[in-house]
Amino acid sequence: MSHDLSRSTPATPRVLILSMRNFVSHVGRSFLFELEYSVCDFEQVDVLAPNFSPTIFNKITRKISQSTFEATGKTLPIGSTYNQFSLNQEYDLFLFICQYPIELYYLNSIKDWRKKCRKAVCWLDELWAREVHLFKPQLTALKDFDHVFMDLNSSVKKVAETIGRPCSYLPPGIDALKFCPYPSQPQRSIDVCSIGRRPASIHESLLKKADKNNFFYMYDTMRKSFMRNYNDHRSLYRNIVKRSRYFIAYKPKFNLTTHTGGQEELNVRFFEGAAGGAVILGIPPNCDAFPQNFDWVDAVISLPEDTTNIEEIIAHLDTQPERLNKIRTDNVVNSLLRHDWVYRWEKILEAVDIPVSPGMIQRKTKLKELAKIVTENSNFTNSIQ
Repeated sequence: MSHDLSRSTPATPRVLILSMRNFVSHVGRSFLFELEYSVCDFEQVDVLAPNFSPTIFNKITRKISQSTFEATGKTLPIGSTYNQFSLNQEYDLFLFICQYPIELYYLNSIKDWRKKCRKAVCWLDELWAREVHLFKPQLTALKDFDHVFMDLNSSVKKVAETIGRPCSYLPPGIDALKFCPYPSQPQRSIDVCSIGRRPASIHESLLKKADKNNFFYMYDTMRKSFMRNYNDHRSLYRNIVKRSRYFIAYKPKFNLTTHTGGQEELNVRFFEGAAGGAVILGIPPNCDAFPQNFDWVDAVISLPEDTTNIEEIIAHLDTQPERLNKIRTDNVVNSLLRHDWVYRWEKILEAVDIPVSPGMIQRKTKLKELAKIVTENSNFTNSIQ
């Protein structure tokens, strides 16, 4: 349960979250907002979400202050640019979910946050190893944290060396309860769903099939998309995945190796497709994290990047209903028992020596109960114990 600090709460929150929800609404951040909202579901949480006053003066002030932070890692007084918060209680844990290093600038919106929080954790999302040295001034802000978690495994060592603080890898997670297609089991009326980057050859083949046949190919058509409302967007996306027979997923930025430096990582798209019970087609990353997290048979059916026979591959799979049923069951059950955000949160708490909450225990029980329902409604016995 989350609370606005301006209101009294029936139970004393032990977690404080600094949220970017009022600043950034890009769809690429939706899974990070999901982590934030999930923690609120099983913890007693206070959420601070600063607002930016968009006057010309404040825009100029913010630009100057951000540029100073980018170059030096130090912030200028932000004055009335943001609604700053003062804390009137102490917390066991402070959490900041940060997509890019520049966002560490917003720590300045909370006065004395470090003094009021016994432990502090940062989840740093996207920072490729080849770029770490470029953000060294900004990364100095991480020295105030007890532990930093990243979902790009090959970047962890360089960041840890830069900030001199414990830094660990955690794979992305998923709200497995909300993505789960059980017990309602909606009809899978979407033949193929593809969100994000995709090889042109596969996309063109699927477009032709959709034009000529009774075949529903769902794909995004916009660049730099922004959400009008996070909850509406995520609900729509979950329902699309739960209604998709096949789901396209590729390693992150597979076509931008000049940006990644050839670094291969496991991204959230695989977790989303699996949790929704779709059959995943695509290119898994060549990294340790993939087999560690997707170690069951047919977790991903690999497609070469230059695949031109995607129609034949799907047609062949469609002749194997028992295999498809087992894939969907395995995907959902593994998501429920291994990849829900509560398991990632448990690792975070363990790293900073904070006990689990009653809400976490209740959620894990619910996940196991739902996994049992999924297994019992399948014609196959799942290998998960």
